[in-house]
Amino acid sequence: MFTTLRVYQNSLDSSLTNWQAHCDRLNSSLQAFAWPQPDWNRIRKGAQILCESFPVLRIALFPDGREWIIGRNLPQNLAEKQQHGVKCAVAQSEFSRNLPSHKTGNYLSAWLAKASVQTLAAEEGILVDVAGNWLETTTGNLWGWRDGCWWTPPEYVGILPGIMRAQILNWLQTQQIQVREEPWTPQLVTQFEAIAYTNSVVEIIPIHTVEQTSGSLQYNPYHAIFQEIRRLFSMTAGSFCYTLR
Repeated sequence: MFTTLRVYQNSLDSSLTNWQAHCDRLNSSLQAFAWPQPDWNRIRKGAQILCESFPVLRIALFPDGREWIIGRNLPQNLAEKQQHGVKCAVAQSEFSRNLPSHKTGNYLSAWLAKASVQTLAAEEGILVDVAGNWLETTTGNLWGWRDGCWWTPPEYVGILPGIMRAQILNWLQTQQIQVREEPWTPQLVTQFEAIAYTNSVVEIIPIHTVEQTSGSLQYNPYHAIFQEIRRLFSMTAGSFCYTLR
């Protein structure tokens, strides 16, 4: 099992890094799988060493109690994607994620889904169930805007309950902004003004086009509502109980 986090201000204690939430997610999976506890102090020490050189860390835990931490850089052209959005394509329903409520090392289905849509010049694949309902992208949670309200697929449909997703939900609730957690049916996805995906590394990336067998869907990647989400990343620690994943 693993978790991937973005370190802000070279600090594990930054509210945006949200170190504790990542550790809590790992611990939750450890308990669910009845795996032994790792040396958490050593994990934090290793993360502190690597975050001096890398903005992104991946912490992997193994069934025998060992841990493995690696550092990496931010994705290429991230700022451009955040500003102008990306193209996605709906993947085949057979590419469902294994144990979707846990972040496990078996990401083969997501990898295959992403590879399968690259022939359409898409940068992300959208995973769907057998009924064609959109679940999540291969690397993040989906968000849509319509009629003055945010929409996101609920956890019970079989998605990873992302840390960023939880933080966004909490912040929107504190701001008394309505969020509807409902399945993204083939009809609903045609009604959004704007959509995006989020994860701990890329923050929020708009989606301007989605290719599917019934034709392309177009969305506004420059919608003003995205600015409401992006401003959270400039908030200081203590402004909110949680900040973005």
